[in-house]
Amino acid sequence: MISANNVTLRIGKKALFEDVNIKFTEGNCYGLIGANGAGKSTFLKILSGQLETTKGDVSMTPGQRLSVLEQDHFKYDEFPVLDTVIMGNQRLYDIMKEKDAIYAKEDFSDEDGIRASELEGEFAELNGWEAESDAATLLNGLGIETDLHYSLMKDLNGNEKVKVLLARALFGNPDILLLDEPTNHLDLDAISWLEEFLINFDNTVIVVSHDRYFLNKVCTHIADIDYGKIQLYAGNYDFWYESSQLLIRQMKEANRKKEEKIKELQEFISRFSANASKSKQATSRKRALEKIQLDEIKPSSRKYPYIDFRPNREIGNEVLMVENLSKTIDGVKVLDNLTFTLGHDDKVAFVGSNELAKTTFFQILAGELEPDEGTYKWGVTTSQSYFPKDNTKEFDNDLTIADWLTGYSEIKDATYVRGFLGRMLFAGDDGVKKMRVLSGGERVRCMLSKMMISGSNVLIFDEPTNHLDMESITALNNGMMKFPGVILFSSRDHQIVQTTANRIMEILPNGQLIDKITTYDEYLESDEMARKRQVYTTEGNPDDD
Repeated sequence: MISANNVTLRIGKKALFEDVNIKFTEGNCYGLIGANGAGKSTFLKILSGQLETTKGDVSMTPGQRLSVLEQDHFKYDEFPVLDTVIMGNQRLYDIMKEKDAIYAKEDFSDEDGIRASELEGEFAELNGWEAESDAATLLNGLGIETDLHYSLMKDLNGNEKVKVLLARALFGNPDILLLDEPTNHLDLDAISWLEEFLINFDNTVIVVSHDRYFLNKVCTHIADIDYGKIQLYAGNYDFWYESSQLLIRQMKEANRKKEEKIKELQEFISRFSANASKSKQATSRKRALEKIQLDEIKPSSRKYPYIDFRPNREIGNEVLMVENLSKTIDGVKVLDNLTFTLGHDDKVAFVGSNELAKTTFFQILAGELEPDEGTYKWGVTTSQSYFPKDNTKEFDNDLTIADWLTGYSEIKDATYVRGFLGRMLFAGDDGVKKMRVLSGGERVRCMLSKMMISGSNVLIFDEPTNHLDMESITALNNGMMKFPGVILFSSRDHQIVQTTANRIMEILPNGQLIDKITTYDEYLESDEMARKRQVYTTEGNPDDD
């Protein structure tokens, strides 16, 4: 168990948290939610002891071990992958190193023998003999192949490092597990594996995530941060959302009834206060009026952008034809003979672990890369708007947000352009912010403003939810669902894939394509998907039939 007791944190004159009291108990998974800037990550740092409180304290059951998902992706660059995972239980790792040092001595003394015996006893208590196999199991589950287990961390790419650091946090059955955005940079297979791990985890989990499907799948409770307080709700994210909305509706209804009662009393007092025969009643009504207090309903600190993609032109029947398209990157064939045709009703999710292949394909369709072989052809009625995974070059300039967006608008009127910025929560002076200084979330909202103002009837999204808060993700999800044109997209957000796509394409590790007209959940459950996974897990290559 871990609890916050009267915790207050002030940053300057601002109180981020004020007298927070909350208890997290064994066997439960708590989703910590709140608007951007509400203090989710900060609160995890308080719980882990990385950040001092202004007032109050954090207490933990004596003898319990707390594990945290590390955010520094370079901290363990000089260590082997397997060692990095085992360091998740630092005491066990220290014992292993001390044992190795003792046994490596040429002049092994009696004192060394006694110390080695003590270490062996503690090593066994900590399940040290299973440490390497347990670490390997975690790594394999998250998609880190066995041949990388003895590589140095610095030799891994960014996504692989994230998976190793997650395995490190999960290692050794910690009593309390703190996870800040654990699904970031994970492919959908790895997220699915993590969901099952946490569902079966018996100890305490506190997790920050913008993935609604993930929170629904793993959480038993939701801890909602708003106005410097943390309110605990039983149930998953959807249950919290419905409960909180119901509470607001009930409070509004109670206030409405009170307002009607106040109005009735005020009218009575006004009509009869001058009437001697009714003055006694009027006085009693006035007293009753004075006692009525309208409950203060604070609006949530959450702000939802308004995302609405409206095409300027209706799309025709011929949308996209791809024929025998192939591409090799750094000697690896990431796209191998892709062939398909898109219709005017298609919303296609590109899924699976082959991130480079998806990004490469989108770059080809956007005209940023040329295929090595094959062709693609857009229909004459189509217009495309592209959301790249890496949008750095869009912001490498000294323009203001408003000037930048005006450059992509057919209508150059300032009020018109600022309307699109306003929908994406850029209000007032935000329009004169320089592009270079924007945060990750602001950059994404700018890119979505650009896509809205373009009026395109084909949208291409490469991981658009990176850096977005849950409110913006929900708004984007709604915008994609109601868009009347064609969408090609990749996303780690299960709910967006499931609710938007009517067609699933997976580019396999060998660059070939599986193409199914189906929902994502149905695709995951399909016989072909299960067979494909089994083949790649056991053999590393698809069979020939």
